[in-house]
Order: sequence, then C-alpha cells, then structure tokens
Amino acid sequence: MTAIQELEERTRSTAGAVGRSVVSIGRDGRGTGYVVGVGRVLTNAHNLRDRTTQVRFVDGEPAQASVVGSDVDGDLVVLEVDTGEAPVLDWASDPVTAGDTVVVAAAGQHVLRVTWGQVTGVERGFRGPRGRPVHGALEHTAPAARGSSGAPVLNGAGQVVGVNTHRLEHGFYLARAADTELRAAVAAMQEGRSIEPVRLGVALAPGAVARRLRRAVGLADREGVLVRTVVEGSPAGTAGIAVGDLLVTAGGRALSTPDDVIAALSGLRPGDDLVVDLVRGETGSTVTVRFPDQP
Repeated sequence: MTAIQELEERTRSTAGAVGRSVVSIGRDGRGTGYVVGVGRVLTNAHNLRDRTTQVRFVDGEPAQASVVGSDVDGDLVVLEVDTGEAPVLDWASDPVTAGDTVVVAAAGQHVLRVTWGQVTGVERGFRGPRGRPVHGALEHTAPAARGSSGAPVLNGAGQVVGVNTHRLEHGFYLARAADTELRAAVAAMQEGRSIEPVRLGVALAPGAVARRLRRAVGLADREGVLVRTVVEGSPAGTAGIAVGDLLVTAGGRALSTPDDVIAALSGLRPGDDLVVDLVRGETGSTVTVRFPDQP
C-alpha cells in the first residue's frame, strides 16, 4: 500500500468512526461540535449567539441545545443535548508534534467534511473572544471549510488531539491543543461549571510606556509593567499593590507586557496565591496576591 493509499484509508476509516459524533452548530451551520460525554457536546464559544442553539447530527434531526458550562476566554462551551447512541470521542494519550498527520471532521453548513493535513507547529497562540491570549495551540494544514470552528482534530487512531478554532492565512489553521488543561476544563464544564480566569484587578501599561513615564519623573529604567489603575477590593489592592508600582515578576516570570501578566495567571484558580515582585519608586518589595475562593 502506498503512502497516499494509507492516507485515503485513514481518512475513510476516521469518517466512519467519528461521523455520528460530529454536529453542526446553529440553524445556518455556522460551526461544528462533537460529543465529549453522554448528553454533552463541545464547541467554540464564538459559535454561539446566546445560551441556546440548534445542533444537528449528520444522520439525525435538529435538536435544541443549551449551555451547561463555559470557558469563554478559552473559546470553549459545553452544550447539553440528547446525543442518543453517538459515541463519545476519546482524548489522545500523546500530544502531536510538528510533522504529524491529522484529520479534521467538520459538519459546518450541515455537511460532514473529513480532511487531512499535517501539524506545522505547536505552542502557537491566539486571542479568545474577549481578547485574552490563549497559549499552547497547534497549527495544521487540514483544509477546513466555513463552519469548521469547534471541529475535532484527530490523530491516526481517531483520538482527539485538538479543537479547531479559526483559519489563518495561506491554508493554515489553529486548534486548541487537547492538553491536560483543556481536558480538565472540559470535564469541569460537563459538570456545569463556568470557568472564569483569576484576575489581579489592575490596568497596566507595557514596558516601553513604563520606562518613558519613569524617566519623566527622574526614576531609573527598569523592565516591568506599570500599574495605572487598581480596582478597589481586588486581589491586587488587597495585597497592597498601588497605582504607580512597577510589576517586575509574577510567579517567577519576568514581565514586560500585560500579556506576560496574563500568562503568569494562566492555570491559577480561586484559592491560589501568586508571588509578585514590584518596584515602588526605587524600592523593591515582594507581595503575595491571594485570589479568593469566590471570585
């Protein structure tokens, strides 16, 4: 069997194995979702218009679904809907690497499309629906038509290695990698949780602006992000962070942009702590920010 024949066989077998588990999202088929549990469908948050939406299985009638759990900043929601006998798709046990072949099964516009391509990169990033950066995405070349957001990206065994998010230019696509963090989030959403990231409660100026402002008042240049606003009663305010402070590190991560702060907060949950090094004027200090159990 030639390499092309092997790819053809893999694509056909994947279509047969996962087709019943893939759904179109919305009356117009604007997105794709797939079965992650009995009565549970995963899709992208940006595919929804409100808390309810129509889903259509490839071999069935349309049904009304409702949001049971969400992670809007991560661009994910879990819907509750009757999944019937549709199989639950398995997570892959091993991550993919650049050069691996992947298959995408999408049902946008109410048509099942199964295509294959290669992983061209990992540890990519994009911004979620509310502008918050999402890290650790994989990039691939499996062609995806309109309505492919939320489609499962599969390995050769038909296991999920990622969740399609959006098209890049020149035939490249991004997907949320099915890593430990994503799987934990999906499990929590299936149980009815809505995941909100912890927040410091500050507005920040990036390093270049911070240096310019420090020079303007005669302070030495330091790398960091400048606190411009502190929300009253926020975790930052309770920890003693004040307007004019220069945040230098957070959780051991050096800071030069607001996105660095968001990366330092990634993975933290209510009840966790974050150690922040800061400079006030010319004096350095360390504070511990505690995120309350009920944000």
